[in-house]
Amino acid sequence: MVLGRARPKTLHTQDYHEICWLVNGKARLILNGRKCTLIEGDLTFIPPDTPHGLQGVGDDCHLVNIIIPATEIGALLARYSRAGQFFAAPSAAPVRIHRGIRALSRISTAAISLEAAPRTTLHLEAFLLPLIAELLNETKAAADGLPAWLQSALVVADDFEVLRDGAAGLVAMTGKSHAHVSRSMQKHFGMTPSDYMNARRMHHASRLLTGTPDTLADIAQTLGISNMSHFHRLFLARFSMTPRRYREKNQKGVVQPV
Repeated sequence: MVLGRARPKTLHTQDYHEICWLVNGKARLILNGRKCTLIEGDLTFIPPDTPHGLQGVGDDCHLVNIIIPATEIGALLARYSRAGQFFAAPSAAPVRIHRGIRALSRISTAAISLEAAPRTTLHLEAFLLPLIAELLNETKAAADGLPAWLQSALVVADDFEVLRDGAAGLVAMTGKSHAHVSRSMQKHFGMTPSDYMNARRMHHASRLLTGTPDTLADIAQTLGISNMSHFHRLFLARFSMTPRRYREKNQKGVVQPV
């Protein structure tokens, strides 16, 4: 699609995930009153319920966008939790990653194939999985540049003693200020300490739901979440279904708690 130069009259939201990228020109992403400039090769993951608008800058601004139901992303994250660093929770800031000309050509060619394919989960994942694998490989390679203090903290971030304290637990493991840790997490992972730790909490919640008979309240307490409404909101945002529905769908061979 070609983006017009007129400023959007209103920001819009959507109930699906969107992946978009510029194949030519420049654009302005307007998000919650803030503006950022997108250039050719910028790949942006926009989560649901995030007010935003796009505006072309100059002439000949071409944008490609893919819309994906939240249920499809929820099912994908249930199997590949690490993909959660790209598909943020609703209302979170979009993740933006720049692609070089070769990578941009690959994703554009894959999008053409997806457009011509039947609207099935199989064909959608044939598009998504190679893209996610490529981005994760790059993330892993970039991790070599992580500060030693952050690498050490992330190693223990999955310990329940740390998980229970959430972002504060992660920051405490670094010995740095919250602001400094937040800047480093944004730089290397495109997310805040709170987003990262909540993603890890929900990953462990999914494992406990399918591998133990623990009650939902016990699981939330194990992860340091005292407010059950908050626990349900986090889980629903991550997996597009309630914890109870997730357990019913995925748990096998474990006695259900009364």
